Amino acid sequence: MRLPRRPRLLLPVAIALVALVAFFFLFAGIYTDYLWYDSVQFTAVFTGVLLTQIVLFLVGALLMVGIAGGNMLLAFRMRPMFGPAMFGGGSGADRYRMALDPHRKLIFIVGMAVLALFAGSSIAGQWKTWLEFANGVKSGKKDPMFGLDVSFFMFDYPFIRMALNFLFTAIIISIVLAAITHYLYGGFRLQSPGVHASRAARTHLSVLLGVFVLLKAVAYWVDRYGLVFSDRGKVFGASFTDVNAVLPAKTILAIIALICAVMLFAGVVRPGGMLPGVSFGLLVLSAVLIGSVYPALVEQFQVKPNQQAKERDYIERNIAATRDAYKVDAKNVKVTGYQATTSATEEVLQKEASSIPGLRLLDPTILSPTYQQLQQIKGYYQFPEQLDIDRYKMPDGKIRDTVVSVRDIGLPPEQERNWINSRLVYTHGFGFVAAPGNQVDSVGRPIFDAKDIPPVGELVPQGFEPRVYFGENSPEYSIVGGPKPGPGQGRELDYPDDQQGGSGQKNNTYAGRGGVPIGNFFTKLLYAAKYGETNLLLSSDVNEYSRILYDRKPLDRIGKVAPFLTLDKDPYPAIVNNRIVWIVDGYTTSDSYPYSQRKSLGELTTDVQTSRLIAGQPQAVPTDVINYMRNSVKATVDAYDGTVTLYAWDEDPVLKTWQGAFGTIIKPRSAIPADLREHLRYPADLFKAQREILTQYHVTNPDAFFGGQDFWKVPEDPATKKSKQPPYYVTMKMPNSAERFSLTTTFVPNGRQNMAAFMAVDAGADPDKATLEILQLPSNTAIQGPPQAQNTFLSNPTVSERLNLLRGTGGATEVIYGNLLTLPFGGGLLYVEPVYVQPKEESAGRFPSLRKVLVLFGDKVGFGDTLDAALKEVFGVAPPTSTENKPPTQNQPPQQQTQLTQAIAEVNRAYEEGQAALKASPPDWVKYGEAQKKLEAALKQLEALGAAVPATSTPSPTPAASTPPSTPPPSPTATPTSTSG
Repeated sequence: MRLPRRPRLLLPVAIALVALVAFFFLFAGIYTDYLWYDSVQFTAVFTGVLLTQIVLFLVGALLMVGIAGGNMLLAFRMRPMFGPAMFGGGSGADRYRMALDPHRKLIFIVGMAVLALFAGSSIAGQWKTWLEFANGVKSGKKDPMFGLDVSFFMFDYPFIRMALNFLFTAIIISIVLAAITHYLYGGFRLQSPGVHASRAARTHLSVLLGVFVLLKAVAYWVDRYGLVFSDRGKVFGASFTDVNAVLPAKTILAIIALICAVMLFAGVVRPGGMLPGVSFGLLVLSAVLIGSVYPALVEQFQVKPNQQAKERDYIERNIAATRDAYKVDAKNVKVTGYQATTSATEEVLQKEASSIPGLRLLDPTILSPTYQQLQQIKGYYQFPEQLDIDRYKMPDGKIRDTVVSVRDIGLPPEQERNWINSRLVYTHGFGFVAAPGNQVDSVGRPIFDAKDIPPVGELVPQGFEPRVYFGENSPEYSIVGGPKPGPGQGRELDYPDDQQGGSGQKNNTYAGRGGVPIGNFFTKLLYAAKYGETNLLLSSDVNEYSRILYDRKPLDRIGKVAPFLTLDKDPYPAIVNNRIVWIVDGYTTSDSYPYSQRKSLGELTTDVQTSRLIAGQPQAVPTDVINYMRNSVKATVDAYDGTVTLYAWDEDPVLKTWQGAFGTIIKPRSAIPADLREHLRYPADLFKAQREILTQYHVTNPDAFFGGQDFWKVPEDPATKKSKQPPYYVTMKMPNSAERFSLTTTFVPNGRQNMAAFMAVDAGADPDKATLEILQLPSNTAIQGPPQAQNTFLSNPTVSERLNLLRGTGGATEVIYGNLLTLPFGGGLLYVEPVYVQPKEESAGRFPSLRKVLVLFGDKVGFGDTLDAALKEVFGVAPPTSTENKPPTQNQPPQQQTQLTQAIAEVNRAYEEGQAALKASPPDWVKYGEAQKKLEAALKQLEALGAAVPATSTPSPTPAASTPPSTPPPSPTATPTSTSG
């Protein structure tokens, strides 16, 4: 039954409309991407990648259609002149042919279109492989097996394998389609006895099979080079069996496959199936016997009985390549024997004391709730879970570790969430917040030197731009800008204005160049389609001056402009040239460095902090498995206008290859501004990967490596007993060197918890000067590792008693252990751990404050209100540079200094009276209560004077002293509650 004319016309119209809508959305996605790249001035990346993908798509599609479709057409043209009847009788193929024949052109066109789509998409997805092949730069290093430049394996070999895989796929599809076509049109029949084929069909299929086997010969030959990636042996890379059995086997198999291909081609002129049968039988038999059985026999009877001796040379190759690929070779790693004494004299303490007062105690993992409570200002601002460590030059010229973050924008209040507020009002964060890592006030809170709204403090420069339009928590997109840009104008919430009774606000209109202009109707239409939001078209607030900001997170932006980089998980903010900029480390990675050990990048860089860092962040990792890594790029994102800048840092062949592909998008290292250079640091993810590699590859003797007895491991996080302890940024000094900002970690032996080694790197050095320094302890050392040190702290009776006091009556207070820092000190190793407290009861206003410091040297434990006090308990004397008895603040009038000194003395006196009352037998609760009242009054007086002193010098009373207990404190043997970051 035929459809009426009108419905028959509506169907193609409907199809055309659907196609037009799909094309429009496709165009909207591509063109808005172009506008974004144009806004950041990286159109070279957009056009370069897009054109490469288009060309590869067309080449892949045309090749596949040409090979597979051409062979299908050839099979159709070679069909028997008299049709299927030439072999006598009908067959099951007849009914299929009769059903398909009327539509064969349509079926062919649709089938080829689908095949072209899949083939083209597959090849287009390999654009990185092609660009590395086309722009590959020589490394100047040769592999030990073939003597070829390493770049061949990193750039050329992957492309050759890709091309072979494509051709294999095309030939296999051609064989299948040709066979089906010959079968449908009578070229051959499956009937008793055997297969009956026309000469044309036999010739066609013989040629295709010959091409397949010829490709197999080429593949066998290319496979020889892939042996440098073998995982057959003890370590990654070609093993004894690979070199002495598989390599010659691959060569022989390539020759046999070539002979078999010739025999198949000979089948074109010689009828019968003998030559094809013999060739395939020879190929399969040789593949089994030569390719599989022979190497297995060599492995079983030559290698396994003498594996250590047989694999020695290949283990040595793996060690050398792995250390070079991860930049932990002898040029970049300095190993020093360290006896690590467990005792020290007063003279040693005095000599080493200069590095103590500046030691960072504030833990960026723990302090986020503290920053949130003290500096959030309004509920719609927020801080990340993981704060950052940087260093800043103080007015006195000294460099100080600083805990930094930005006050980013959060969600509008729930009752005010609508499209206008979410997209046009709550558009940006406001302010940079920083606190010295070694100072707290009288109640253990950070002393901010960049704080509040508008921002004030020592670190806030004149003319500072505090607005954060591009941050880690920025909204998906915002519409900003207007006819009168600047503060006080427009609808964008800038910051709360307390001068208007605490309920007002200052507004702002974005005046930067970031984002895409969205003033004309066509652009609005494209973005309305992109985000599925009609308000973009209908709202009068989106005007000719408007700009749309999107892809605003630092990792998003850098990942788009540099898709060839692997990005560090931890962007950190810094004040550079009066602006907040995000600094991100970019890595060039590869999984094709010959002989180098392949590892999962995720496993290499995972520690107890990882979950905090990756929350909400894109995982810009080209491949998780790598065996080569360089910190090749330092990238910045301007928090106000979103400008992305890439600087070459540690130039390597991979980076130079990408520079060849995309031109001058990466600036040279010499172009890095001095203000920015002061904040660049050795990246954490590279350091984590290197320390994991060094757990094994610090052993350079192949025999010792084979045994594995001297391998190390990264200790578990001491407080949480989970995952690995993270590395720490801290200013410290290595033996016989000056104090410097460093990134540090520790190692313990496999199967034990005592210390095996301590490693640090100058975190501020250029890549050609940054050396990983390892202090290797004797294998029989008595120095405790971090988990043992934590256990020593908690099992110490005095510490346990004082911790219970910290918890207060009924365990109302929670104890939190901060980062356990390990420092070379006095010929040994010093452990320093800050102790925080916070109310145990869940509440919106609770936050941790620093109240105590734990110190361990040898087996001596110190537990004090300050670092100086804890050191005094360990060494019997405080460091000579101690400020314990100095006025708490600088540049104060003498009278105020005297008042502060008296107030501090009163705090100490009241605290000591309370402790004496507790220690009486039985405890004198009346005197204890009186002491607490005195302590409370002294604390109020101290707070009124604005006391703010270094954590290394000022005693702070325990929270247990805030209210007199109605019952005796808990038993000193109670199990401490511990959390950590």
